[in-house]
Amino acid sequence: MFAASPISKNTRVAEYIGERISHAESARRERRQLKAGRIWCFTVNNRVVIDAAVGGGIARFINHACRPNCYARVVDSRIWICAARNIRRGEELTYDYHTKAAAGIQCRCRPGCDRVL
Repeated sequence: MFAASPISKNTRVAEYIGERISHAESARRERRQLKAGRIWCFTVNNRVVIDAAVGGGIARFINHACRPNCYARVVDSRIWICAARNIRRGEELTYDYHTKAAAGIQCRCRPGCDRVL
């Protein structure tokens, strides 16, 4: 996903929406998603996960990066992707997925990155 216009630091870029599910259901769905090399489940808190594969919006298309220009912020059980710095028009939007290698997906944020998501 790319910025259609300049975005100021700390601006809410998009809300991460989708079906609200339990952690147990998320674990089941993530196994299927990871086989396809993707992950769309995002933890809100210790009881709720949002699965953007079901009813998700555009925020699900924001890629991971180890040096991102956005960050995720939970506000009143809603997940917002916000600009971490001023972002230029045409710049790809990215944030750190913070999966702690649990996903087992090789990072592709830049050539030579050896991080596993």
